[in-house]
Amino acid sequence: MPEPKKDHRDLLDLLKFELRFLEDGGYGHAPHAARRASRVFEDSLTCMNFNSQDERQPCSACLLVKLVPPNRAAEQIPCRHTPLDAAGQTLASLYESGNQLEIEEALGNWLRATIRCLEQERAAAAT
Repeated sequence: MPEPKKDHRDLLDLLKFELRFLEDGGYGHAPHAARRASRVFEDSLTCMNFNSQDERQPCSACLLVKLVPPNRAAEQIPCRHTPLDAAGQTLASLYESGNQLEIEEALGNWLRATIRCLEQERAAAAT
């Protein structure tokens, strides 16, 4: 069995890309929209397996797994279990009870806060 590919992208850059994708309406313009609702991360270039014709890479190799609670990292799609707010709301819980607007709003707020935090950590480490 081949060694899984490691995700060597920068987490901060990845999250900034995802925020731009979200703000540009990326999830509203997904080509499969007629078949099912868009799935955050999975339906953007952020996902290592997005549109992959190759063998699927394990989510454990993805940068986003760093943001998933350790007890949820073994889930089939761990990025759905990343807490998006202080109440512990996740994509998985929003898929069950929220609409697309609520999902995108929660995701945007989380992305901006996480990006800000990572930028502050890097600035502090650079001094």
